Amino acid sequence: MSAAATSAREPLLASFRAVVGPRHVLTGDQQTRRFRKGHRTGEGRVLAVVQPGTLLEQWQVLQAAVAADCIVIMQAANTGLTGGSTPDGDNYERDIVLISTRRLDGVQLINQGEQVVCLPGATLDRLERELAPLGREPHSVIGSSCIGASVLGGVCNNSGGALVRRGPAYTELALYAQVQADGSLTLVNHLGIELGESPEEILTRLQQGDYSPAAVRNEAAKASDAGYSEHVRDVDADTPARFNADPSRLFEASGSAGKLCLFAVRLDTFVKEPSTVFYIGSNDPQDLTDLRRYLLTSLPSLPIAGEYIHRTAFDIGERYGKDTYLIIDRFGTAKVPTAFALKSRIDGLFERVGLRGVSDRIIQKLMDLLPSHLPERMREYRDRYEHHLLLRVSNDVAEQTREHLRGFFVSRDSGSYFECDEDEGRRAFLHRFAVAGAAIRYREVHRKEVEDIVALDIALRRNDRDWVESLPPELEQDMVHKLYYGHFFCHVFHQDYIVRKGVDPLAMEHRMWALLDERRAEYPAEHNVGHLYVAKPALADFYRELDPTNSFNPGIGHTSRQRGWGECCGGHEGETG
Repeated sequence: MSAAATSAREPLLASFRAVVGPRHVLTGDQQTRRFRKGHRTGEGRVLAVVQPGTLLEQWQVLQAAVAADCIVIMQAANTGLTGGSTPDGDNYERDIVLISTRRLDGVQLINQGEQVVCLPGATLDRLERELAPLGREPHSVIGSSCIGASVLGGVCNNSGGALVRRGPAYTELALYAQVQADGSLTLVNHLGIELGESPEEILTRLQQGDYSPAAVRNEAAKASDAGYSEHVRDVDADTPARFNADPSRLFEASGSAGKLCLFAVRLDTFVKEPSTVFYIGSNDPQDLTDLRRYLLTSLPSLPIAGEYIHRTAFDIGERYGKDTYLIIDRFGTAKVPTAFALKSRIDGLFERVGLRGVSDRIIQKLMDLLPSHLPERMREYRDRYEHHLLLRVSNDVAEQTREHLRGFFVSRDSGSYFECDEDEGRRAFLHRFAVAGAAIRYREVHRKEVEDIVALDIALRRNDRDWVESLPPELEQDMVHKLYYGHFFCHVFHQDYIVRKGVDPLAMEHRMWALLDERRAEYPAEHNVGHLYVAKPALADFYRELDPTNSFNPGIGHTSRQRGWGECCGGHEGETG
């Protein structure tokens, strides 16, 4: 944003400062960097980053931004992997105001803790800690919670997470603001809690928790995807278990991808069950296919989690995800966002003098001096087996699982398993989620050999037995490494391709899309379209219905960035959005 443009907008900036205080209105590239630059991808300029401290302040900032004909991008933790909560380049026709909700981290337990109301900045980590004394847990407890992801971000993106029984984050109960077709701003209370009539009263009372149990209505509206457990059991279905463009899981806030301004969501919570972890290794993918089909169809209680790691992902994660692993292991998940924010500030200082990736290279040199942090039995299985499956089951089915695994591998020399003690099980799953960010570190450390990363998250059909990808030689030669990992029982896979220097990553991604279309896979599966994927027609129509003036997060899913949608939209393989 030029100095002249910023000066012309000074009255608007002054109104923001009057609402939230001067220290919470950030302008200039250096101040705003860690908000306008995505965790993995995406970056662009903004007029300002505004950080409201109350829901009423958020409403007042939003009113001013909409009245000034600004684009509004809502952002919570900024942990997304497809650039969906940051600008994407600078080719927008209107000024961008990015509203960061990190100060609004309230969590309110209702219905004796069986449900929860989360404000815009509430993180999964915070929610998990709030529910722990009640013996309950949120929709997702591992995975993105490790890097401080927000609850509302998960709902906006129908994020799936790793827990087999729960499916995508979903609710029909939300409080949100919407810009109508005539440009007016409306507050919609579908939270199922009586809070008054005016926006000022509703938002103030909710912020303060000023409502009685009698004000909480318990009607038919859903606060989770209750039917998913039966849906995922249908291993002979010719469609994926979950994917972002599934119309059955798009409802107001759910799947909205920033096309509404959310103030709160209401969600179910779940009983935390004692569990047992089995670590399975195999050199034959058919072993894991057969186990998946048995465990999904024959256990009285579904597995809690089943996470897949390929050997290459294991290796890259062990080396380049070590610092993330160690921070979480020693200090807990709550410290990870703070560490990321500090790293972003340091990177910003170095980038001002033309140096990129300095902190990554320094951290990696330090990590390489340390011994392996993984349990010995895991490292032994890494040497013996190409494919790894981390299986967590509730203790009520642990014995049946144990007996089946024992008999399954008696006559097979292709694989084996061991039962983890509590520490091994915790470390195994922590390693799986350290893998997710390891490709980013690899890219920064090896800039001379690496052009970029092509990161796909895909959903295979539930009946697909041929889940191991086979790429044509002309694609293989353009890659330094391929990392495969994911939520095996849901058949959702994360596939990170580290692209060789000089190769066009965008062209490679489009070639990958064609191969996925041939396999009848759906994508993205759970990270949403962001600015990387094309929104399919049903999803793009949903966005237009939510945001008829295209005021919120324009351009998402390769749709129009123009006021009122202008000429719309991107597409591939004959589709338009």
